[in-house]
Amino acid sequence: MSSETDAADTLDRLPLDSWHRERGGRMVPFAGYEMPVQYEGIIAEHLWTRKNAGLFDVSHMGQLFIHGRGADTALEHLMPGDFQFAADMKPKYSLLLEDDGGIIDDLMATRRGEDFYVVVNGATKYGDIDYMQRRLPEGVIIDHMKQQALLALQGPRAAEVLESTVPGVSELSFMQAGPFRWQNQNLWISRSGYTGEDGFEISVPAIAATALADAVVAHELAKPIGLGARDSLRLEAGLPLYGHDLDTRTTPVMAGLTFAINKRRRAEGGFPGAIRIIAELDNGPVEKRVGFEVEGRQPVREGALVLDREGTEIGKVTSGGFSPSLQRPIAMGYVAAPFASLGSELKLEQRGKLFDARVVAMPFVPHRYYRKGAA
Repeated sequence: MSSETDAADTLDRLPLDSWHRERGGRMVPFAGYEMPVQYEGIIAEHLWTRKNAGLFDVSHMGQLFIHGRGADTALEHLMPGDFQFAADMKPKYSLLLEDDGGIIDDLMATRRGEDFYVVVNGATKYGDIDYMQRRLPEGVIIDHMKQQALLALQGPRAAEVLESTVPGVSELSFMQAGPFRWQNQNLWISRSGYTGEDGFEISVPAIAATALADAVVAHELAKPIGLGARDSLRLEAGLPLYGHDLDTRTTPVMAGLTFAINKRRRAEGGFPGAIRIIAELDNGPVEKRVGFEVEGRQPVREGALVLDREGTEIGKVTSGGFSPSLQRPIAMGYVAAPFASLGSELKLEQRGKLFDARVVAMPFVPHRYYRKGAA
């Protein structure tokens, strides 16, 4: 009993901690915080978000403001993104890399004039900050925005819900961001998210987070949603999770994230691991991240082995679960490149039991991002 209490005492609490508990949120340890894993049940919350709008508290994420002369050039020495020519208010997905090309973290970076607003993963944020501070030149400063909460409203009705609270947000297109005002508070809102659905991520002063969350869920189409549904939604969307599908042993090419390296950066290099990554772009990696369609009804979880027809180990499952939308098990993982072709029939081994699986395209459920002007 006392050891559990001591462990809980070491966890940080979100600005909305009391708000979650009042709504029946079941709190669990995650990324150094106590966070709500569910309220009404993971499947119900998952399906609600696919149909309406779900409000997620992602305040455990690290919000950084990077400023100083030449910040864009400096960031290009840490990541393969094209920051020098990044447009204002357009979030870009990028990756912090080890010198051997392994992934330290994946993140979103948005130019705001000469400066950048960067959101990194909660479990890695302090390591990320330390890594960047050691490598950024003098005069380029990182401010950790600890006074900010971060909320994500996701789902096909998200724009309808948020527009009723913060007028003007529906004018944003996918991967656009901008400043907004709400009840005399400054908000930074991007049309982005981690579910494959349309949606928004809202940076709000922590002191105003409860009032904003109340205003959002006052709408009949919005409900609070926990970590469990966030994970099943992102798996259906084929989106990798750092620490599971991405780590320092994987490269952007192995992970299928080469869209984050544009033509100029491929030609010029100059980022950590460039030699290895460019060689993999030219010749292919030894392993690739793939999606699996699993026979039967039993989910196959992270850590399961991937076997070829002769029973030889050729990879591992890194994420897996039962898809509430598709009503069947799905998974993703890494396999040796010769077995990564769509349609490859493989076996998955979990606790001594074998499951038939086939390599399929991701996402498992089509993305429904909103792009202004798209047909």
